[in-house]
Amino acid sequence: MTDKPQATGPLTSLDRDTRALEKEIERRGVILGIDWNDTAQVRALAEEALSHGRDASRQAAHGGKDHQAQAKAELFGFAALMLRTMAISAEEGFFTHGGTAWKAFGKALWEVSGLDGDGPAA
Repeated sequence: MTDKPQATGPLTSLDRDTRALEKEIERRGVILGIDWNDTAQVRALAEEALSHGRDASRQAAHGGKDHQAQAKAELFGFAALMLRTMAISAEEGFFTHGGTAWKAFGKALWEVSGLDGDGPAA
């Protein structure tokens, strides 16, 4: 058993992972009131995920009843998984596709992280 998703068969594990991950991202987006068509809002969220994601996760994990903070921390964790999934699929020679939330958040994360080849965004 490997921890790297395999790209085999008609519905690959990457396809399944992408669908499940996007569903969770969409759910957290609803809780947080994210408009996936609002480029500025999604980019700000991606910047926050990449710069403060671990801190938010630690704070949310230490209790509290702040459901917004919990949803945001979970979303940031999913952002890390999303970037990993996109990188693995790129290594395999194909692009990972999803719906509106996946495309918007993925594009913003990719650009902000510098993985688009332009280096980290300022």
